[in-house]
Amino acid sequence: MAGPLKDIKVLDLSRVLAGPWAGQLLADLGADVTKVEHPKGGDDTRAWGPPYFKDADGNDTAESAYYLSANRGKRSIAVDISKPEGQAVVHRLAEQADIVLENFKVGGLKKYNLDYVSIKATNPSILYCSITGFGQDGPYAKRAGYDFMIQAMGGLMSVTGVPEGEPGAGPQKLGIAISDLATGLYGVIGLLAALHHRTATGEGQHIDMSLMDVTVGLLANQNMNYLVGGTSPKRMGNAHLNIVPYQDFETADGHMILAAGNDRQFQAFLSVAGKKGAALAGDPRFTTNPLRVENRAALVPKLADIMRGKATAEWLGILDEVKVPCGPINTIEQVHADPQMIHRGIKVDIPHPDGGTVPQVTTPIKFSETHLSYTKAPPKLAEDTDALLTEAGYSAEEIAEMRASGFVA
Repeated sequence: MAGPLKDIKVLDLSRVLAGPWAGQLLADLGADVTKVEHPKGGDDTRAWGPPYFKDADGNDTAESAYYLSANRGKRSIAVDISKPEGQAVVHRLAEQADIVLENFKVGGLKKYNLDYVSIKATNPSILYCSITGFGQDGPYAKRAGYDFMIQAMGGLMSVTGVPEGEPGAGPQKLGIAISDLATGLYGVIGLLAALHHRTATGEGQHIDMSLMDVTVGLLANQNMNYLVGGTSPKRMGNAHLNIVPYQDFETADGHMILAAGNDRQFQAFLSVAGKKGAALAGDPRFTTNPLRVENRAALVPKLADIMRGKATAEWLGILDEVKVPCGPINTIEQVHADPQMIHRGIKVDIPHPDGGTVPQVTTPIKFSETHLSYTKAPPKLAEDTDALLTEAGYSAEEIAEMRASGFVA
């Protein structure tokens, strides 16, 4: 493996998305990540399809697109942790690991002797990251937490969706599992900080990640709008609470985004908006952003009328010339065909054991000196069991006995 974490070993006991997303990023950064799965079925997301990856003959495999999105670069070992023999295998792997990732319910791994205290007894310098819905303590600690409900409970859906009084009004979740994904990212940030701390002190530690904590933290300026202003922000649809114009507009042939984030950009927009734009340029209600926010209801319909006068591509060209931020509303297919994304190498094809290649989206981190490689496809269930057990010091005879006993596959 290449990358800045090439000397770090990770034991990934997590499933579904938040934990596996953290594990995949660590693997992208060069860590040796071992995914521990149950021998029967493995990670639930393997079956979350269609679509499924097709082998070289065009047949569906047992790996869904969902699973493929979060497990690149890992090795898979299948171990039944409900059996003492399986727990002993995981402890052997943990002895050689730097990091353990898990997203079981609070206390869920204690009965298997795989909780932080138990693993720390095996490896005192371990960095153990637990991901749960609500954290390791507090009145909700023992509740299950799922991304959709956390987006609702954490306030995110209250500021996402069509405003009250408009057609289609109501709270909406994001089109991706943002609470899971962001918790995985914050988990990696915490682990990198803990690695630095361990280098300085030799101390391992337990990192407690909560989907709820992360979701509330992501509210950023919306938190401050409430904490400073005293009023809960409302749903604004595609408009911005603090900036005008900063939203979608209908054009002559579709829709696009106009994001004039300051007064210069707004005046630049008006300068290329014809007679109607010139009329607005002299209107004292719209000269500064605070005034435009105050007079949003009067301004936005006038801008909408202007925007409908030209096609999207024409507006994009005109506004780019005067350096006004704007953009099309792309489908995901259009994103992957975008010349900027092609230039940035956002997509990579990795050889798959079943033949052909599996497409992947690369990590968005670009290093000037450190090379990241993408050479290992998301693993098939138990693909690396023999290799990992051998590296852990088990003999071929012991591995055969384990497999015959059924607690590894």
